[in-house]
Amino acid sequence: MATVELTAANFDEVTSADGIVLVDFWASWCGPCRQFAPVYERSSEKHTDVVHGKVDTEAQPQLAATYGIRAIPTLMAIRDGVIVFAQPGALPQSALESLIEQVRALDMDEVREKLAAQTG
Repeated sequence: MATVELTAANFDEVTSADGIVLVDFWASWCGPCRQFAPVYERSSEKHTDVVHGKVDTEAQPQLAATYGIRAIPTLMAIRDGVIVFAQPGALPQSALESLIEQVRALDMDEVREKLAAQTG
């Protein structure tokens, strides 16, 4: 599956769905973003069950602000509508593979319980 362009119009719809959504916050002028792009694209082709979204922070500054993006690239992992990972920096292929496996392995009932305890 190719990457999906995320905008203010479709971000909530895509990221609130069941399953795993990875979001790459990037900009065309960003060298590390350009280096990470082929790694991210290969991952999207390998993991067709994972939505790989991209947010162009230049075109979508309100999304970057909403999610507190202060450095790019920033990779965010969302599972079943819950943000479970967000970290700036380009990942090598092996680290991205590891992240996907860790997100797959999460017990989402446990994650939701912990979130409820923190916000309760």
